[in-house]
Amino acid sequence: MKRLASGIDVLDRQLGGGIPAGSIVLLSADPASQSELFLYELTSTRGTLWLTTLRSEVAVQDAIDRFPGPAGNPTVRDVGGDAPLDSAHKLVRDLPEGANLIIDVVDMLEHAETMRYRKFLNELQNHMVNTKGLTVLHGMKGESVADNRDLTEHMADIVFDLSTSVDGSEVENRMAVPKFRGGQALKDTIKLRLSERVTVDTSRDIA
Repeated sequence: MKRLASGIDVLDRQLGGGIPAGSIVLLSADPASQSELFLYELTSTRGTLWLTTLRSEVAVQDAIDRFPGPAGNPTVRDVGGDAPLDSAHKLVRDLPEGANLIIDVVDMLEHAETMRYRKFLNELQNHMVNTKGLTVLHGMKGESVADNRDLTEHMADIVFDLSTSVDGSEVENRMAVPKFRGGQALKDTIKLRLSERVTVDTSRDIA
């Protein structure tokens, strides 16, 4: 099975060479974790359509331009209006072969009626398989998780669960991969440093 690079070498090695083509990935993260760095690095791998539901197109493009790590030149579209699911669906249908799709954040789409959202996910999955592309759904964890998050987790082929904890002056980020269709879920978490870009945190844990 063809594997696609995520843009983060250490993650690709842990996943046996990358993410299977045609996959939908849920990147679940705390709002204050800087998880957008994963998305910025993903844009460096292939042509990317970035659908934003909260930030403006200008804000997303400005953040990518200021990102010091490797980044591409994605097409950014704001779908956070009155009918975000319909707007996203129209743009997804035109995705070319082997492209990345980023939906940031997917929470806005998850507020749709369950059957409509399920239909969207099924059509998205079919399109990814047919075009051998890669979708990353960026979802926020916290107190106000959308009603259809369980459906997103079930439909996703891979789940990246990023947890952030703060202890005094220390910030710790750990990535778990509890679900991996077409591969093997990771037994252990990966300790990451999210600063200017995504790197492995080599500091030792103190028991």
